[in-house]
Amino acid sequence: MKLPEEPMMLYSFINMQLRDFYPSLDALCEDLGVDKESIVKKLKSVGFEYSPARNRFW
Repeated sequence: MKLPEEPMMLYSFINMQLRDFYPSLDALCEDLGVDKESIVKKLKSVGFEYSPARNRFW
């Protein structure tokens, strides 16, 4: 799947998917066939970190 390139759009898209469909970032990445590390790196570059306890970036 092609993810949004712009970090804020990616942030919004990933958090919506996590909220509505996936119990974890690992499950989302596996199902969509995307690289977890690239998502984490891109969102970290704009100040967001993944919280497994909250199952969201914040």
